Amino acid sequence: MSRTQFEPSEAYTAYAAYTAYDEAYAAYTAYEAYEAYPAYGHLAPYDLHSAPTLPYGDTYRPAHEPTVPALPRQGAPRTPPVRAPGDGRAERRRRARCAGRADSSLRRLLPRALVVAFLAGGTTAFVAQDKAVELTVDGTPRTLHTFADDVTQLLAEQGVQVGAHDVIAPAPGTPLTSGEDVTVRYGRPVLLTLDGHRRQVWTTAETVDGALRRLGVRTEGAYLSTEGSRRIGREGLALVVRTERVVTVMADGRARAVRTNAATVREAVEEAGITLRGEDTTSVPATAFPRDGQTVTVLRITGSQEVREDPIPFEARRAEDASLYRGTEVVRQAGRPGLRRTTYALRTVNGVRQKPRRLRTEVVREPSPQIVLVGTRPRPTSVQGADHLNWQGLAACESGGRPGAVDPSGTYGGLYQFDTATWHGLGGEGRPEDAPAAEQTYRAKKLYVRSGASAWPHCGARLRG
Repeated sequence: MSRTQFEPSEAYTAYAAYTAYDEAYAAYTAYEAYEAYPAYGHLAPYDLHSAPTLPYGDTYRPAHEPTVPALPRQGAPRTPPVRAPGDGRAERRRRARCAGRADSSLRRLLPRALVVAFLAGGTTAFVAQDKAVELTVDGTPRTLHTFADDVTQLLAEQGVQVGAHDVIAPAPGTPLTSGEDVTVRYGRPVLLTLDGHRRQVWTTAETVDGALRRLGVRTEGAYLSTEGSRRIGREGLALVVRTERVVTVMADGRARAVRTNAATVREAVEEAGITLRGEDTTSVPATAFPRDGQTVTVLRITGSQEVREDPIPFEARRAEDASLYRGTEVVRQAGRPGLRRTTYALRTVNGVRQKPRRLRTEVVREPSPQIVLVGTRPRPTSVQGADHLNWQGLAACESGGRPGAVDPSGTYGGLYQFDTATWHGLGGEGRPEDAPAAEQTYRAKKLYVRSGASAWPHCGARLRG
């Protein structure tokens, strides 16, 4: 601060000194009136001007005016005084009166001098405690006088309230000297969303541009949700900043680098001059925030659907039947497979076929179970009129005693080489060679009772021995 800024302080000091002097002079005058005119002392505190007028020779001369002996008038002849008879005694009385007046004047001047010294010292102390400082609060300066000893007392004296995020320079508690500059900058809350990351910061800057500079945020080419020149009130504000980034977009066999402050990957792809069609997508989510130096690949997708039908196997259920001979199985209900229909999504990504993805499955037809009847009735082993014959010898002749034997033509089978028609006519099921040996012998006995040994032209004679 220049010295000229403090000139009002010097004028103030001089004014205070003169005021103190005038007050002292008034006190002296009152004291003198009281001392000089004790008879009228009761009037001195109320009206000094009501005192009687004295002869000129006894008129009071202020103490601060020098006493100069009267000089003879120039040009006037000096005439020796003429003394009348008896003037010696009168001269002595006159001198005594003068001496008394001198002592009285001395007594009156002594307390005056003490009061002047006291007031002069108080004025000097008053001037020494007064300080001229410049206080700047949030950019608004003002020059003021204060008796505060330090910065904290100055702020309290001026009613300036500060918080944890405010900046005071010099620091609170710093002693004050005349000519000091005290600055207070209020902190302001800013809800800052920088490149997708949100946080609250405090700043003493008064504008958006100033706050971003102090935070070290690069604003060239950046997107700001409000003007950079906007002032930040003490209540703060919400601010969105997206800095400029370089993003590489790969599409259709080409790489495109784009400088962008876009909020999403989709916006950056569009700024690169690429259009997404149909099921096209990107290698990172289209709604994600694009980072500096990031590479985004555009995936060209073509899709179709495929429907496949698959059979559903049927279940075989077995049920016992006491009317059938043991070892006999009869299919009561033939099984039928069901039908399942499945829809798949087929995709090609940048010309490459992907694994089919199942979309849905439905059952077109439920399968029908197969029901098989299983005989539990004991088989007869004897036929009247045929039990005494040599059935073992006949079997050895026809099939070599093998129950599952089949002739080379496939027409005859079993121990006794039944054809299928004859076997079924005797009550047999299926093929004869698949039936148990006891059942085959039983059916052969029944054939003998019906047709005799002629049913086996070449080996029938074996039955007799």
